[in-house]
Amino acid sequence: MWRLGPGVRVCSSAVLGGGIGSRAWILNAQVPGGYPRLDPDRHLAEIAAAEGLSGPGAGLMTAADVAAYTTAEDGGVTATVTTGLGVRGWAAAPDDDRPPAFRPGTVNIVVSLPVAFSDAALVNAVATATEAKVQALLDAGLDCSGTPTDAVCVAAPEPGPDGGEPFAGPRSTWGARIARAVHSAVRAGARPAAEPAGPPPGAGVPTTVTGCRTPASNG
Repeated sequence: MWRLGPGVRVCSSAVLGGGIGSRAWILNAQVPGGYPRLDPDRHLAEIAAAEGLSGPGAGLMTAADVAAYTTAEDGGVTATVTTGLGVRGWAAAPDDDRPPAFRPGTVNIVVSLPVAFSDAALVNAVATATEAKVQALLDAGLDCSGTPTDAVCVAAPEPGPDGGEPFAGPRSTWGARIARAVHSAVRAGARPAAEPAGPPPGAGVPTTVTGCRTPASNG
């Protein structure tokens, strides 16, 4: 859970509070693998209310263990990831290989930025984070681009008169930092799924990339 406070914009593909707009919080909720509800947005709103969260927020869902998140930091950018890969595959799958409309076994990525971004740069940041996720999965030895329900949230301060940083592609200053942070966090989370003999000893406990920290806003 992230309590963002005032003056923060989020660009996300979240099932609750997606799009671009001011958000007071981000919630990543764990649900059972056989999740039965067909209204995940309403369910997330109920969870947020039960946690005492108010105002507009963004809500994500996953069947992965949310306590076993991985996190990485690069140049002020922090990426926090929960990696559920039970239903992984390729984005460009054949038409007859479509999954059910909603399955919560997801890779959820939350990126926290210290500087304001323009609208275009926020959208570009989501694309950059997604590219880095796919690279990390391949580098971890997994033959997939992710899961059908992966989600990304990028949180940044509201822009001032200058409009914010204009670029977030992987060769821009901030985009490169986003890419490296997401790549490190996703790769660390994906390693257990790539182990042929099952998770290594100690799997299921929070894992952190060496030298990195959990963002202070992460609750």
